[in-house]
Amino acid sequence: MFINNLLVGERVKLTSLNEEDLAILENWYNDVNFLRLYDVISAFPKSEMQLLQMLNNKRSSSNSYIFAVRTLEDNTLIGVTGFEEILWNNGAATIFVGIGSSESRGKGYGKEALNLAMEFGFQELNFHRIQLTVIQYNKSAVNLYESLGYKREGIYREFIHRDGRRYDMYLYGILREEWEKLK
Repeated sequence: MFINNLLVGERVKLTSLNEEDLAILENWYNDVNFLRLYDVISAFPKSEMQLLQMLNNKRSSSNSYIFAVRTLEDNTLIGVTGFEEILWNNGAATIFVGIGSSESRGKGYGKEALNLAMEFGFQELNFHRIQLTVIQYNKSAVNLYESLGYKREGIYREFIHRDGRRYDMYLYGILREEWEKLK
């Protein structure tokens, strides 16, 4: 019997986040450019202590998973991905990804990490639907999600306020049967 090497791709793998990773995460959470693409909350820096609390909250939650995205080549932490807002009774979850290492962005690592996370969600966690949100100005993320088969399902009009302007936030989703057709 062949068992898929779950959470390992061609160039990245998904692993646990550990306390040793907190210094790297703190650098990312002090990078305004990263935060403005990664999250809808204000780009407010977080300390190692705040990040440890966030990590512990994710670990103890039955409605979220967080993975470190590491290169296969040298095991370097380059990003995070996972699920939150899991609704087990409906088989639905919100996926997220962030490549925190600026030198690793735009090289396809995020796409590979999302593919691995989606496979985990659909195959191991038995999700029926995976969704995400993305800010209108994050064109590269919009292109990435659409290339993976996500469909734009809605718009939260003028949801985000940045630099004195309002931006829409898009809701994307993919169903298990749509994902299976792409495999």
